[in-house]
Amino acid sequence: MNFVEELRWRGLIHDIMPGTEEMLAEGMASAYIGFDPSSDSLHIGNLVGIIILKHFQLSGHKPFALVGGATGMIGDPSGKSEERNLLDETTLRHNQECIKKQLSHFLDFEGDTLNRAIMVNNYDWMKDFSFLAFIRDIGKHITVNYMTAKDSVKKRLDTGMSFTEFSYQLVQGYDFLHLYQNNGVKLQMGGSDQWGNITTGTELIRRKTGGEAFALTTPLITKADGGKFGKTESGTVWLDPERTSPYHFYQFWLNVSDADAVNYIRIFTLLSREEIDSLIARHTEAPHERLLQRRLAEEVTCLVHSEAALRQAVEASEILFGKGTRESLSALDEKTLLEIFEGVPMFDIDRTQLIAGIPLIDMLTAHAAVFSSKGEARRMLQGGGLSLNKGKTADPDMIVNAGNLIRDRFILIQKGKKQYYLISVI
Repeated sequence: MNFVEELRWRGLIHDIMPGTEEMLAEGMASAYIGFDPSSDSLHIGNLVGIIILKHFQLSGHKPFALVGGATGMIGDPSGKSEERNLLDETTLRHNQECIKKQLSHFLDFEGDTLNRAIMVNNYDWMKDFSFLAFIRDIGKHITVNYMTAKDSVKKRLDTGMSFTEFSYQLVQGYDFLHLYQNNGVKLQMGGSDQWGNITTGTELIRRKTGGEAFALTTPLITKADGGKFGKTESGTVWLDPERTSPYHFYQFWLNVSDADAVNYIRIFTLLSREEIDSLIARHTEAPHERLLQRRLAEEVTCLVHSEAALRQAVEASEILFGKGTRESLSALDEKTLLEIFEGVPMFDIDRTQLIAGIPLIDMLTAHAAVFSSKGEARRMLQGGGLSLNKGKTADPDMIVNAGNLIRDRFILIQKGKKQYYLISVI
């Protein structure tokens, strides 16, 4: 496919340097995107860059993922108002390996094709570069006037900016030069806030070698209501399943607005134009069914995690909204089960009390405050309004014992359609 045309219809081009499309049309090209190694996990704010590299590889080109081990020690001032903490080499190396593992879900690093993905770390070529050699061989090619004209610098001049941060664009520019000279990389891509840093690289390549390099940036993703994309009440949405579970990850995409779903389905999935147009048309006819959000959540969760993780996330969602069974409840791991019912009333029962068994009526009143009286509990049971572990129960004389436990620890009580209570055996 035509890479630039693919990005264009998906709304993924903010700026593109003249000649970029023509250069890509000449045959297999190499391009890179940089990733911040300040954490051992990427987050959904990084997904645009990852998807761009995925499209690039699918188009027959060679993607390079650059982990900024050196630039991570400096801190990029673009879009920031404060200088960030610097990281040691051990932490950076650990973070690099974690990031590569995550990127491997999207990019083919192991194939024997010419366009297999490559991961590089700019610390590898910067660590032995002396300060004197750098300012002599690189610094003399870019003027201070050129550097201070960049928006990322101008925005910080009033509040103050360290020389360390000021030098960031020159170090990133050298990354581009190094990859251009040693790996034949002619294109750098990134978010629109990186345009100044990227074009410093193209300018350095021109002045240092007389060669031509190119730049392409994507829009910064926002929410239709003006809120910040990728942030929830509980914080950042991470790609690491230990930080953000597949269930919560799935729920994030499932709960986006209609306007955002129309944009995100183009940006964050690999679905074809025809299929996306069809989904949007069907969604417009029946928006209450949230067809677009469900397909978006399915595609992105599967892409980032796995089909198995998607299945469990879907089953977990169905349990919460009344469609689950005891079998699907039992299939959940403990972490996901607790996440689903986070915030519901929870009560503890001593395990020894279950050996002889506890009358259900007593459990619902004396051991757990599900009902205020036994009479109220009995009426709800006889009326068919109570479920035990997603199974209806109407027997007020039922005895609850260890055989009723889910994962040998939990009992889930559902009163009516939406009221849940979780009993934990300790």
